[in-house]
Amino acid sequence: MMPEILYEDSSLIVCVKPAGLQSQGGKNDLVAVLDEYFASNGSQAKAYPVHRLDKETSGVMVFAKNSSSAAKLSSQITSNEMKKHYYAVVSGKPKEESGILKDLLFHDRQKNKTYTVKKNRKGVKEASLEYKTIGFANGFSMLDILLHTGRTHQIRVQFGSRKMPLYGDGKYGGGSGKLALFAYKLEFAHPKTKEPMCFTSKPDVSEIPWNKFETI
Repeated sequence: MMPEILYEDSSLIVCVKPAGLQSQGGKNDLVAVLDEYFASNGSQAKAYPVHRLDKETSGVMVFAKNSSSAAKLSSQITSNEMKKHYYAVVSGKPKEESGILKDLLFHDRQKNKTYTVKKNRKGVKEASLEYKTIGFANGFSMLDILLHTGRTHQIRVQFGSRKMPLYGDGKYGGGSGKLALFAYKLEFAHPKTKEPMCFTSKPDVSEIPWNKFETI
């Protein structure tokens, strides 16, 4: 499943991950797909993952093509200099049109599920995001989300725990269907030139539930 390539140079490659393909850590994951793509073009480059998207989530991702670029991009993530923007469709409507959500999250690796918890303890991490409501239709809200932290299933559990599960997110109460979460914009500094870079894409607006909104 070859992704759409948005940009490529000697330091990095930016692509649009399709839903259903693991970013890394699985058989025939996106890393393997990109490595095969490099090899087919006669390149010795390898894809170095620096961030993840859930298997069910689609959208813009960047991969380094060497260890030096990987280290510099990873440093930007650690210092929150890489900005990750998402569209999400959630059940219901937030009480406030926009705001910041903060939680303590614990990820259970055995169950591959994240939970909100009340107290800090081993394995618990702080999570923060900001959102803006940009559409409402048929009992669902479309949100524009900027992550402050990158925790496992963060967007899904933060809204699911507030009784606003994402459309199609059966794991966190959103029922069946294709998960309505799309990483539409990625901003970072080029690891070699330090030039500001910004890449965007959008979900398939012919698909449910994106076709319910006119704001994309």
